[in-house]
Amino acid sequence: MAEITWLGHACFRIKGREAVVLTDPLSLDSGYDMRQPQADIVTVSHDHMNHAALDLVAPGFRAITGPGEYEIHEVYISGIQTYHDNEHGKQLGKNTIYLIEIEDLVICHAGDLGHALTDEQSERLSSVDVLIVPIGGGPTLDATAAAELVGQIEPSVVIPMQFRTERGDLERDTLEPFLKKFGIGDIEVKDRVTLRKSDLSETLQVVILRPV
Repeated sequence: MAEITWLGHACFRIKGREAVVLTDPLSLDSGYDMRQPQADIVTVSHDHMNHAALDLVAPGFRAITGPGEYEIHEVYISGIQTYHDNEHGKQLGKNTIYLIEIEDLVICHAGDLGHALTDEQSERLSSVDVLIVPIGGGPTLDATAAAELVGQIEPSVVIPMQFRTERGDLERDTLEPFLKKFGIGDIEVKDRVTLRKSDLSETLQVVILRPV
């Protein structure tokens, strides 16, 4: 069982029995407030503002800042190099997608992915249960590109991120264009979600979280 909480933008807290993983810690000017979270592992998709504020995380964590294979506190993490734009990083640089294996779940945090996946990259993500994906456009995927990524990977659960909220990401698109891609109208917004491998089904579940 893994509990997932959204702290805003691309920052999530993923809590298992053995460890807590924090993704892309936020800067103070993001509009969101991490409140100096505690974590055992912190992943950083790239070193741009609002993704790499390691100094605002409570001390005592292990930082992962790029591609590779890692095992920490019985959590297995694979970092896959991608790009922040569709020109192989020429505009905005590199991005790391992370596969986080925790509590029998494979959770993919796409970071600031800015392009369609290659066949090889898509194959490496074929085991993903939960996809955390940017949908708000700007320097990352918009609703259409994000929906195409969901179709490539075919996860059981999708959690959107980096869309406009009352607190931040005001320059991004709202959530609605992404939901329309899947024929979803009204949907419950949750403070957090708890997922078990045994609860997943072949029917795609879209989970909308509110930033804490």
